[in-house]
Amino acid sequence: MNPLLDRLQPYPFEKLRALFADVTPNPVYTPISLGIGEPKHPTPKFIQQALADNLNGLASYPSTIGAEPLRAAIAGWLERRYGLPPLDPASQILPVNGSREALFALAQTVVDPAQKDALVMCPNPFYQIYEGAAYLAGAQPYFVNSDPGRNFAPDYRSVPDDVWPRVKLLYLCSPGNPTGAVLSLEDWKELFSLSDRHGFVIAADECYSEIYFKPEAPLGGLQAAHILGRSDYPRLIAFSSLSKRSNVPGMRSGFVAGDAAILKKFLLYRTYHGGAMSPPVQAASVAAWNDETHVVENRAKYMAKFQQVTPVLQTVLDVELPDAGFYLWAKVDKLAAISDTDFAKRLYAEYNVTVLPGSYLARDAHGANPGQQRIRMALVAEVEECLEAAQRIAAFCRGL
Repeated sequence: MNPLLDRLQPYPFEKLRALFADVTPNPVYTPISLGIGEPKHPTPKFIQQALADNLNGLASYPSTIGAEPLRAAIAGWLERRYGLPPLDPASQILPVNGSREALFALAQTVVDPAQKDALVMCPNPFYQIYEGAAYLAGAQPYFVNSDPGRNFAPDYRSVPDDVWPRVKLLYLCSPGNPTGAVLSLEDWKELFSLSDRHGFVIAADECYSEIYFKPEAPLGGLQAAHILGRSDYPRLIAFSSLSKRSNVPGMRSGFVAGDAAILKKFLLYRTYHGGAMSPPVQAASVAAWNDETHVVENRAKYMAKFQQVTPVLQTVLDVELPDAGFYLWAKVDKLAAISDTDFAKRLYAEYNVTVLPGSYLARDAHGANPGQQRIRMALVAEVEECLEAAQRIAAFCRGL
């Protein structure tokens, strides 16, 4: 067996199941889960219809590079959304089966397994796929803690100078999971300079980019590169997905875009890996990327939900409306000293509400776990259910 598998840690939801194993939740309350970031708004009918109308595509093997109409639709969306010059759909865009599998696979393409001291840089807290991808590529993860003073963005200036030459791949998530932080143009400028100096690839996970609460849309990596005159996107790969944008997590449809030289190698890897997208899913994806009306409506639903839920929770928790995304990242010790795990366990037992302990989304690094005494709440259900959960959480906190 591959010994690198032994380095993988249990997924956060496995830890949560273990935490709740001896708990019987209060039967007075119906269960409400804010634990998993799975979109619950209805899938738009026109996307379902496009999928059904193209089921005859199941009779054909799909190509790994994807059909030209899909790559063109993705290119068009990127150009409209980020104000980019025309992209080459044949060399700068590659459809993938959701951003998760592509985020993992890119590390296997980028990291040289012969380099025994290679590092993969990750934000902390983080999406656990980054860590697993690093280990199975034969590298070590290096965690950069989020800084509450920088709106929870990672503090890359805290990284020692002798670490950067070993970095081969840097994962970032903007808007962030779980914090909702969005990188600024200055942040991107700093990272591009470091990439130029040390040669590492930047993997920009942007799957939450279309759920935001400010008038201006979040800045994307390709957009920042274009503004800064880096129109060939050197050593930059952006990842996005329809799951959150269009409420189709079960379709497993996304893309990677950016540096054509890296994508050429990534396509070679995926040809052997078997990463082709089903033709009916491709057709439904074309319909989704070409329509923006449903995205605007979806964003308005999240805006209304967060505007109602956040004030309820602010009376008892240290929490603010995030820049973007569908999570609230709350500090739990506003009314009483309590750990994030005890908070989650007691809340589940007493009020039948599930939240995710923040320490499960982070690692002990540089003398701290930046997720401790925090919880992540995924406001993915309809507003009534999320508001009911918030009211139960408020009641629980007042009883501490």
